[in-house]
Amino acid sequence: MSKTIYILNGPNLNLLGQRQPEIYGRETLADVERLCADVATPAGFTVRLMQTNHEGQMIDWIHAARHEAAAIVINPAAWTHTSVALLDALHTFEGPVIEVHISNVHKREEFRHHSYVSLRADGVIAGLGIEGYALAVRRVCSLLG
Repeated sequence: MSKTIYILNGPNLNLLGQRQPEIYGRETLADVERLCADVATPAGFTVRLMQTNHEGQMIDWIHAARHEAAAIVINPAAWTHTSVALLDALHTFEGPVIEVHISNVHKREEFRHHSYVSLRADGVIAGLGIEGYALAVRRVCSLLG
């Protein structure tokens, strides 16, 4: 079995730390990657963090994960609320999937309260800042032993 955990990030997360820091904080994706590696490495796993602003690229990564990854931690960002295509792609992946949101989407606009991805996710973490990613990695490491 693969010992790689994919950390997938959707649109606008390339601007993490710069865009709306009052909502998303000042940490960057590099900080997220370090935090996740700090959790995964002692458990014998590696992380591969990726970010895209292109939905088709995200779907291709999910398809690749079927052969390359043991688990997926995904922050689909705005696609959370719109993408049946991501849901369908995630249904092709057999390992654990944890959905992560930096902000508490339930305290935000009404349209953010619905997630297509949650229909596949084995767990959802929201509102804990970038620590939510580390918790998600900890959970998949626990599930995969």
